[in-house]
Amino acid sequence: MGFHRPDRIEDGLAALAAGASVIAGGTDWYPARGDGPVPQNVLDVTRLPGFRGIDRTDTGWRIGAAATWSDVARADLPPAFDGLKQAARMVGSIQIQNAGTVGGNICNASPAADGIPPLLTLDAEVDVIGPDGIRHMPLAQFITGVRQTELGQDELLRSVHIPDPSGAGASFQKLGARKYLVISIAMVAALVRVDAGRVAEARVAVGACSPVAGRLPVLEQALIGAYPDDLMRIVTPAHLEGLSPITDVRGSAEYRLDVVAELVARAVQQAAKGA
Repeated sequence: MGFHRPDRIEDGLAALAAGASVIAGGTDWYPARGDGPVPQNVLDVTRLPGFRGIDRTDTGWRIGAAATWSDVARADLPPAFDGLKQAARMVGSIQIQNAGTVGGNICNASPAADGIPPLLTLDAEVDVIGPDGIRHMPLAQFITGVRQTELGQDELLRSVHIPDPSGAGASFQKLGARKYLVISIAMVAALVRVDAGRVAEARVAVGACSPVAGRLPVLEQALIGAYPDDLMRIVTPAHLEGLSPITDVRGSAEYRLDVVAELVARAVQQAAKGA
């Protein structure tokens, strides 16, 4: 029992099997406990091999689950990661960005998690490690609901893998009551690749407007072949079908649908300019 910060995977999995609660930056974990007691058995994964760093691979990029948002913001990454870097600079305060991690943002599985939409536009995959070895799966399949994931009780999220997105531009747009230190009312990430002056590929993901952030495949297809200057006029309410925003203290469902159309238009046009 106690606070575990191992530097071997085997020791980390053993602590997990003994019932340890998992933390990385702890920026969501500690506030969620409120005034309740902190569990006596805690596993800090930040020293485990493969859990830190942002590295180029043979097929793309690897982001360790314990990489912080400040790590992402400072990393030397191609323009296709601009949306993710913009989101990294909007995750809470500087102090939160220095401690909060990519893996924690994913595993927390909040509908308003800032990092998820840009990762979805990057076709991110995750790998999880457990007693039976390593499993790989698309991020879009890993998050299954509000605060729900495919992570087993005996598994740890180790890293995120992103296939090479060369030649694309990206953008992230977030609406909140203020610019920083705020939970999103709605947010949009876009990745656009332009060829011969027209959109050759488009990926658009929306967060805080459904139980799980997701892509807009109908809109993505409609953008193919468009001129970048026309993108603001292409987005219609029909392209947003499938979103199911809620009404809460931050905004009504109707308001979210109204503003997300504008955020989508801005995001795709800015992404096209960066392509």
